[in-house]
Amino acid sequence: MKTKNPALRLKKKKTPFELSRYIRLRKDSPGERIVNGIYFENPVFMLVLGMCPTLATTTSVTNAVGMGLSTTAILALSNLFISMLRKIIPERMRMPSYIVIIASFVTIVDFLMEGFMPAMYQSLGVYIPLIVVNCIIMGRAEAYAGRHKPIEALFDGIGMGIGFTLALILVASVRELIGSGTWAGLQVMPQSYEPVNIFVLAPGAFLVLAMFVAIMNRLRIGAARRDDEWDPTARFVCGDCSTCTRVLNCSGKPAENVFVPHSVYDMEHGIGEKGGK
Repeated sequence: MKTKNPALRLKKKKTPFELSRYIRLRKDSPGERIVNGIYFENPVFMLVLGMCPTLATTTSVTNAVGMGLSTTAILALSNLFISMLRKIIPERMRMPSYIVIIASFVTIVDFLMEGFMPAMYQSLGVYIPLIVVNCIIMGRAEAYAGRHKPIEALFDGIGMGIGFTLALILVASVRELIGSGTWAGLQVMPQSYEPVNIFVLAPGAFLVLAMFVAIMNRLRIGAARRDDEWDPTARFVCGDCSTCTRVLNCSGKPAENVFVPHSVYDMEHGIGEKGGK
């Protein structure tokens, strides 16, 4: 018969990695907007927006950097101007006004790139003018810039642009390294390396993108299912954890998905009442 206190045999469970445990920022502050765009609402890996330039311009890191920085500049400037004009633009003219503002900045960036970076301009081709219809820019204008103050909207655009740029660089790095043996045009792999050409084609783009989306989904779902400091009697109002991207203020597990133990033995063997009833 065992005489030791069973509580002493309890082992602390390993908690999943959760970035929000280490980053606590005031809502809509510049830092929170940047972190949100890079990780919590990354436009490519979390929101799955801007797939056309993501798949088409990530054959090389150089193209990815050019497309990402161009989109970042347009995102920041269009968000800023739309926020400044949000009280002047009539409600029924909202979408046409957004398109005109975005198209103006796209034209400026297009002319500047053509004049000062002709090689990059030729490489990206039609994808620079197509930034006008990039759903990331229109989505942030409608969802955030048109409802918040200029500084908040500016940093939201910067954060989303940085997140978009980093996503393009990650996808392009894998595709160029495996598909060509180079990184940003520099030979990385040995001369004996045989490039896997499928990675510089459309199927390779989908494979690499799917890999990164799967990794981010795993981190996101693991963060939403935290197992420390949760209230077993609390009920979520946000719905399904698997689709949640706002885990900064997540309060714990849904009560219907947990068992509430009544003793140490129950805790060790997973016995308890479902949902805390």
